Amino acid sequence: MADDQHHHVPGTMDITDQERTFAGFMTLVTRGTIAIIVALILLALVNA
Repeated sequence: MADDQHHHVPGTMDITDQERTFAGFMTLVTRGTIAIIVALILLALVNA
């Protein structure tokens, strides 16, 4: 049956690693988006 020895209490889990990973992901996405926009602007200027 169910193991009653382990009870999860919401809000007690250490999520430091998840927060750091998400912050890194958001930084990567932001920099990638900026790089793509700059590349598109440069391509538009060269072909104009």
